[in-house]
Amino acid sequence: MTLPNLTDLKSQAKRLRLAISNSDSADVSHSKSLELVAKQYGYRDWNTLHAATQNNGFRPFTVGDRVNGTYLGQSFEGEIRGFAKTSQSGTYRVTIQFDAPVDVVTFDSFSAYRSRVTCTIRENGIAINRTSDGRPHLVMDLAA
Repeated sequence: MTLPNLTDLKSQAKRLRLAISNSDSADVSHSKSLELVAKQYGYRDWNTLHAATQNNGFRPFTVGDRVNGTYLGQSFEGEIRGFAKTSQSGTYRVTIQFDAPVDVVTFDSFSAYRSRVTCTIRENGIAINRTSDGRPHLVMDLAA
């Protein structure tokens, strides 16, 4: 999910406040409507949402998003449990909880399963780290 810019978020809060005040409900202050908009986007409060719009600009994913793709060449479906911008431009740290564990070993003689992974990805959803044969550790399907 892409996060709207700050101007659009403030406009949403204003429309929400007007809609609530036009209904039979009690009036809502502007600050309360900002807090409600922040909650809609999964943030703790307006200040946290405001910081995310200032620091990240582009936000391809957010906590709670359902994603799929491949991890070490194995297909997965899961949920983003952590997402943050890194200090390196255009990269993000993502933690994904897989719906079903993924076997990360390619040998027939044994298996090793992972239920959760954390990777550094670019805005295109592809991990920076690669296997010895050059394949990215994680490839997230952006069309999902």
